[in-house]
Amino acid sequence: MQLKDKLLAQRIYLLLGALFITSLVVSNLIFQKFFYWYPVDVKIFGSKLFEISVGILPYPITFLITDLISEIYGRKRANDVVIVGIFASLFSVGIILMADYVPALSNSPIDDKTFTEVFSKTIIAVGSSMLAYLFAQFIDRKIYHFWKNLTKGKHLWLRNNFSTWLSQFIDTFSIITLLCYFEVLPWSSFKGLLISGFLFKVLVAAFDTPFLYLGVYLFRKRFKLKVNEEISLL
Repeated sequence: MQLKDKLLAQRIYLLLGALFITSLVVSNLIFQKFFYWYPVDVKIFGSKLFEISVGILPYPITFLITDLISEIYGRKRANDVVIVGIFASLFSVGIILMADYVPALSNSPIDDKTFTEVFSKTIIAVGSSMLAYLFAQFIDRKIYHFWKNLTKGKHLWLRNNFSTWLSQFIDTFSIITLLCYFEVLPWSSFKGLLISGFLFKVLVAAFDTPFLYLGVYLFRKRFKLKVNEEISLL
């Protein structure tokens, strides 16, 4: 691969990493707002299907990006992005703590009470999210590369969906369990939120499969990659 192609591949990798980190950090900041999507009028354990946190919206994007990076750049590069994302999330907590500590002016549009109410649970959210996310991403990468090696780079849809389904269930179960344990969410909502969150992520995983195929196709065409061939940035 020529130098200009390697530089382009490096820039794209950095862009994907930036999108990943942004999605991960934002999901932890906005999780306290809930919304509903009722494609069907069904109740599960007393809660309507798909009553979910807005924090779930950017989360599937992170798995799509790590799948794409794994496919094109390899497992190590995907793990590097995950580690940097976790560091960014923890760093954001430090900034929020500092902002919360500084007293607001009397004429500030947002007073101390409102700011604390919105962001006070971010630390618990980030802690819960990072523990769950680390485990989920570890499982996701393992399963993804297991199927990739087994199929010798073929059947992209198989590893994309199978790895994401299991890892997303683990992620959803872990986060909701921890948030209920710390009384951020009531235990009465546990089952409904678990099923709604998991099914929503499964639907998103199925929806993003064509985008993964498109991304892999564009990469292979631009950089003349063979099936199962990865770009080495070193």
